[in-house]
Amino acid sequence: MDGLSEKLVVALICMIGFFTANSLTAPVALLLMYFCLSAAVILIPQKYSAVSAGLIAAGAAAGLLFPLALCALPLLLYDALTLKKWWLVLPAVPALGMAGRNLLTAQYLTIAVGIAAALLLYRRISVLTGQVGRLTALRDTVTERNLLLTDQNLKMAEMQDTEIRLATMKERNRIAREIHDNVGHMLTRALLQAGALTVINQDEQMKEPLNGLKDTLDTAMTSMRESVHTLHDDSIDLKKVIEDSIAAVQDRFTVRLDYDISDRAPGSVKLCMAGIIKEGLSNAVRHSDGDRILIVLREHPAFYQLVIEDNGHCSAITETGIGLKNMKDRAEGIGGQISFTPSENGFRIFASVQKENL
Repeated sequence: MDGLSEKLVVALICMIGFFTANSLTAPVALLLMYFCLSAAVILIPQKYSAVSAGLIAAGAAAGLLFPLALCALPLLLYDALTLKKWWLVLPAVPALGMAGRNLLTAQYLTIAVGIAAALLLYRRISVLTGQVGRLTALRDTVTERNLLLTDQNLKMAEMQDTEIRLATMKERNRIAREIHDNVGHMLTRALLQAGALTVINQDEQMKEPLNGLKDTLDTAMTSMRESVHTLHDDSIDLKKVIEDSIAAVQDRFTVRLDYDISDRAPGSVKLCMAGIIKEGLSNAVRHSDGDRILIVLREHPAFYQLVIEDNGHCSAITETGIGLKNMKDRAEGIGGQISFTPSENGFRIFASVQKENL
């Protein structure tokens, strides 16, 4: 309905031309007819624009039979300009020349004013439509760029988080190594010295203090080892470990990894899962005749789940094998469960660890 107010202005000018006639019946009938024609041009879908063009051309040609109909020429011109087909009103040009005394001077004047108004108002609405189009395109461009910037910012934030996490892991490993190499060696030496003093001591009064000193050093060594293991376990990048293990067997297998586990998973779980996956891939290389492996590692609200499947043929297994025993020991070591399922369709390893057991 763009330009409806401008069209109403042109229609009002046409009404003035009709009502300057000497009679009333013919002007009212023609005015209603052309208003209906103009309304039809608006309502007819664009894909049927040929029908709209035909109506405008017929309305213009009607001026040859009914000179008073030429008072609607400005309205027809505006509709023709809207369709980008101004030449549709050309049939009315000879009618204007032939009208002669059938039209009053005032009617000629209103037709001229109406045509000028139609041209000016159409130009105005065209300029406004162009500006709206440019503003809409600008808005779409700005929106697209904002979306791209948001996406880039998210990627940069993810990269920054990854770099921070890797730097944190590296620093934890360094601290754990420093504690192990320096403090651990000094505590070991102190323990040996305390033990030697206890052996060579002949003074009964010094026996109890030396034993207390040795117990304190043992406690300190145990605490230090637990701290070092905690630092090291928390710094494990499980996904990177798994991807490295997969890369080692990709010349034999097509491996698909479905990984959905939090980085905040306990170190014991990470070590267990990494060990089972490494052992499972190693067993597949040695025993499987398949070419595809699926690894699914997921964290659920109450437990962690690991599934390793290959498409090789396997009808029986011997759980006394070292590889399977190692996997079973790893799972049971953190309170988990593991099962091995052979079939003609492949070999399946299923492990789960309840969070409440950790």
